[in-house]
Amino acid sequence: MCGIWALFGCDCSDLVRCKEALKVAHRGPDSFQINNLEGLKNSMVAFHRLHVVGGIGGMQPMILKKYPHLSLLCNGEIYNYKTLQKEFDYLFQTDCDCEIILHLYNEFGGKKASQLLDGVFAFIVIDTKQNCVMLSRDSYGVRPLYYVTTKAGVLGACSEVKVLIILITDTRFLSLINTLRHLVISLFFNYYYHRLFDELISNTLFFWCFFNALKFIFLYLLGLEEETVKRNIRYLFSRAVDKRLMGSRRVGSLLSGGLDSSVVAALTAQKLKEHGVAEPLQTFTIGMNSDSTDVIAARKVARHIGSEHHEITFTLEEGMKAVKSVIFTLETYDVLAIRPSVPMYILCQHISRNTNNILIMTGEGADEVAQGYLHFLEQPTPEDGHKESMRQLQQIYMYDVLRIDRCTAAHGLEIRAPFLDHAFTSYYLNLPADMRAPKNGIEKYFLRAAFAGANLIPNNTLWRKKEGFSTGVGEEGTSWFEHLQQHLEGLITNNEFARASQSYTHNTPRTKEELFYRQIFEKKFGSKLDRICTYQRRPKWAQ
Repeated sequence: MCGIWALFGCDCSDLVRCKEALKVAHRGPDSFQINNLEGLKNSMVAFHRLHVVGGIGGMQPMILKKYPHLSLLCNGEIYNYKTLQKEFDYLFQTDCDCEIILHLYNEFGGKKASQLLDGVFAFIVIDTKQNCVMLSRDSYGVRPLYYVTTKAGVLGACSEVKVLIILITDTRFLSLINTLRHLVISLFFNYYYHRLFDELISNTLFFWCFFNALKFIFLYLLGLEEETVKRNIRYLFSRAVDKRLMGSRRVGSLLSGGLDSSVVAALTAQKLKEHGVAEPLQTFTIGMNSDSTDVIAARKVARHIGSEHHEITFTLEEGMKAVKSVIFTLETYDVLAIRPSVPMYILCQHISRNTNNILIMTGEGADEVAQGYLHFLEQPTPEDGHKESMRQLQQIYMYDVLRIDRCTAAHGLEIRAPFLDHAFTSYYLNLPADMRAPKNGIEKYFLRAAFAGANLIPNNTLWRKKEGFSTGVGEEGTSWFEHLQQHLEGLITNNEFARASQSYTHNTPRTKEELFYRQIFEKKFGSKLDRICTYQRRPKWAQ
């Protein structure tokens, strides 16, 4: 997790540029570098580093002696960099995993280079020989990247939107790299004209060729015998967890006591022992008191897997105090993103201030991949459920992935989400639709069944019904969001709410809670970004 920032063709002062670049300093608290680019007038790039893989050679922008015309800014981890280095016989100049991007780009170009990477990444390659800038990110947007082009010919790109607001004069020019697989922009140095050159998967998920090979190996050579499929799921997910332990910093795990976080924490504890790590895995849960549903459930799982467990509690007042910071951090006014982000933000703050854990494992992504949300129980057909899974994965960068990235990044932590591993998701999503559909009124049925009998987590945890994070952290039979709504009834008057339709014509607030968040959002960002939010959280058949 790092912060990357680039600005091309802007004649603002260096002081202004530096102030803007520093707005994402929280993403990389270990070191910072800002550079003018040789031969590029009015252009500057900056990098905030969280030191996870590689030594001093991992500082960026990365320019290799072999390719002096290429500059790289990358936020991410490339899990297969050693495999690719060996396969193509590349001689590395640094010990950084991101170096592989420059070698692949030089040999194969940006499109194939992106396709060969197994990891989570958002990167910018500046190619002065081809006169272009390439922007690319992983399929699910686990590592964020945003860009904006203006009518005046300025290009800005950054890990977070807040840094680009000064360039946004018309919301039509705000584009999210998260909707693309990779993008190349021609850069003519005399007058800085920017042209969209290549756009991949604007509306569909792109399954890379070598992951499709896994599908054929497992599905067709080994067949669809149920026990074999379950073994494959366990194997692929175990590998997904294992590869995410890459790095030199301590690994911790979020633990709500639900299926997803419990499986991730259990496998993480297991793999750390296999790698000879002496320190026990530290797990973290949060609730409004020690009797919150999630706190009780997580406590049981922690005992089962032998983790060093931490329980953090927060009050309504502490939650309300954090709301403004959360909205600024998330860069959204979406209610379903903000509600669970408040306790997560407080939890990440505690981890950062009180422990030495930097790499944080999480169970996000399982509900989208394995049909875990309760509305999946209402699907008309398994094919409808499959389409909904794919739609949610397309948009996950706006919701759960946004939440986990921003809440951790705000406190100098790095998130690891094995359920969004490309090999695992490619295999799971290519299983027959009826195999992945809920059964007997149980969501995520087949994923649960795949781990049944393994004694990885307690059996009642394995089959624990899906419960929203906002509900699980509540107290005394009242969820966190119900506490919020009750409190906000006294803060927003009926007359104020009645005027909301006049003040906000786009995504008009439907509740006092929505109005409260929208008011904070506009105070932080103005009205330039009011169209970046969407409420397409549920399919039409579950409205």
